Amino acid sequence: MGVDAIQLNFDPSSLWLLNGILALIMFGVSLDLKWSDFKALAVAPRGPVIGLCAQFVLLPALTFGLTRLLNPEPSIALGMILVAACPGGNLSNFVTWLSKGNAALSVCMTAVSTAAAIVMTPLNLSFWGSMHPDTAALMNAVSLDPVDVLLTVGLILGLPLVAGIAFARQFPRAAARMKKPFKWASIAFFLTFVTVVFSQNYANFLEAIGAIAIAVFLHNAMALSTGYGLATLARCPERDRRAVAIEVGIQNSALGLTLIFNFFGGLGGMALIAGWWGVWHIISGMSLAAYWARFTPNGMLDE
Repeated sequence: MGVDAIQLNFDPSSLWLLNGILALIMFGVSLDLKWSDFKALAVAPRGPVIGLCAQFVLLPALTFGLTRLLNPEPSIALGMILVAACPGGNLSNFVTWLSKGNAALSVCMTAVSTAAAIVMTPLNLSFWGSMHPDTAALMNAVSLDPVDVLLTVGLILGLPLVAGIAFARQFPRAAARMKKPFKWASIAFFLTFVTVVFSQNYANFLEAIGAIAIAVFLHNAMALSTGYGLATLARCPERDRRAVAIEVGIQNSALGLTLIFNFFGGLGGMALIAGWWGVWHIISGMSLAAYWARFTPNGMLDE
């Protein structure tokens, strides 16, 4: 049985739980944000603009090319395209800080990319998914309406984002106390959810692990390199390069899984790609942070 034939064991009623977890994650992330973070684009736009170009233009296009090169089964290819269409993940700010990168830029990029994802995620998924001859058939099979995806993304990203920023502004002390435990609790809930789904589909995972692990490894390495490379070409300071690399390399796989279960019925290859990406980008991000934090030559961050 091929990966495309795999349908994960997943209770449809758990969609409410997954949507709720993602909304909580976004609410926790937005407690760290201010409306002024969005205004920072007008003051110092280079870093965020480079990050957005890498995130929503280069990475989806390069991912399309990678799927053509690897030629995986259609559901794996579409899962890679969907992950590439998602904004930066909620761990990116913390990993950037550990990497001695520009944490302020990372926060700004998270805010802007999350807001932009309300439109850009459905747009990239629809465009690149339809461009690939194999994944186009899957897109047509589910009759995916970009407007439906936009509304779903708006509800699970947009509303919690606005609510969190408004709460932090109205109750700054409470938000300051809540944000750290809230962020870690939401991450723990998501990892628990992914672990439970993987444990219920252990046989499916073992059957597909070879293709999934290789695809995610190459895809994630390409994402990190794309962010760092574009920031280097733009002659950004080293701290900004690290922030852009991590923002592009740590994707919001929780959003990817939510869209997969909402619109694609938990299609095996897609769900396994997004789920394993959620695990792997933590490993790769933390490993890169440990390297950068330990082996940064004196004066390098003053560039």
